[in-house]
Amino acid sequence: MQRTDEEVLRRFPRTRIDHDNKDFYKGWLDRQLVLNRCADCGHWHHPPRPMCPRCWSTSVEPAAVSGRGTVHLLIRLHQGPEVDGVDYTDGWPVATIELEEQEGLRYTSTVVGADRSSLVIGLPVELDWIEREGEPFPVFRPRAEA
Repeated sequence: MQRTDEEVLRRFPRTRIDHDNKDFYKGWLDRQLVLNRCADCGHWHHPPRPMCPRCWSTSVEPAAVSGRGTVHLLIRLHQGPEVDGVDYTDGWPVATIELEEQEGLRYTSTVVGADRSSLVIGLPVELDWIEREGEPFPVFRPRAEA
């Protein structure tokens, strides 16, 4: 399904949507993690930018990633804004995931479906989706073989 810019603006009213990140959020509506990739050198990059940070090409195209990776960085938040489904009591996990598409390609979210004591750096994870404020939100969960 082809998503329109107007639909993204309507569905994410509290998010700053611009020309550089609109495809990223269109991907969310289709439950795909869409990141930018350079059409000239093949380098992936995130956050969305109109120019490749490696070769400076402006031939940047949105493309879905597999969503598979490993926990690269892990912190636990003990306070923060009130958000449905987020409990800071035992430290809410915030993880930066290095995606398998490219060394250094990272995405930050949370890890769900795991005991907090099993969350460690190097844990293999895969993309999953939850609903937050009525919209899809990308999260990660441990891979079955982990």
